[in-house]
Amino acid sequence: MILNCAIVDDEPLALELLRSYVEKTSFLRLVGRYSSAVQAMTEIPLHEEVHILFLDIQMPELNGLEFSRMVSPGTRIIFTTAFGQYALDSYKVNALDYLLKPVSYVDFLQSVNKAMQWYELKQKADNGIGTDESENCIYVKSDYKLIRIALDRILYIEGLKDYVKIHVEDEPKAVLSLISMKAMEEKLPSSRFIRVHRSFIVQKSKIKVIDRGRIVFGKEYIPVSDSYKQELQTYLSGHSV
Repeated sequence: MILNCAIVDDEPLALELLRSYVEKTSFLRLVGRYSSAVQAMTEIPLHEEVHILFLDIQMPELNGLEFSRMVSPGTRIIFTTAFGQYALDSYKVNALDYLLKPVSYVDFLQSVNKAMQWYELKQKADNGIGTDESENCIYVKSDYKLIRIALDRILYIEGLKDYVKIHVEDEPKAVLSLISMKAMEEKLPSSRFIRVHRSFIVQKSKIKVIDRGRIVFGKEYIPVSDSYKQELQTYLSGHSV
């Protein structure tokens, strides 16, 4: 994956340094560099997605913090400044990272690698869900955010037309995500999860009580349909004493 980058900085030396860093980093491509936020507002390419915006904070007319609020929410912002007191402010506007000038290439690489990791997870989640088997978790898109959920905390998944509700242990509210049940089922490890109904997938290890053909989770009763009953019975018979 190649990430498109733009740089906004009123200091020519800082602008040139970041340009050189971008151009020698194989997975980055420079699509624009601007000496002011006002210039960037009108000239940042509309035909190309900007993945990373390197943005100076202290600039005349329109500073970086103000400009960041006008940037597309899909763009990851990395602030650059010579003033350490702006670090906290940068995170208040949901910046990906903060680089203190003069920026070293090592610090630059750490920041852009963080951006690459974010976009790789986003790419996985574009179909609604991404899995990370090494961490035993899933990443789901919910309310324009990527949310990490540990697999072993999932009780069950409930299908609602084009959405699913992921019910998680010790969480008062389910996580709502735009994805079909079929796509969700394909992404979850079959060794841990089982479909018991057109509208329900449950985690096998969380099945504690079955009452008259329904799986009980606290006050909730999950129906088991005839078409999925045999698979559940096969699993239960192999784990009965």
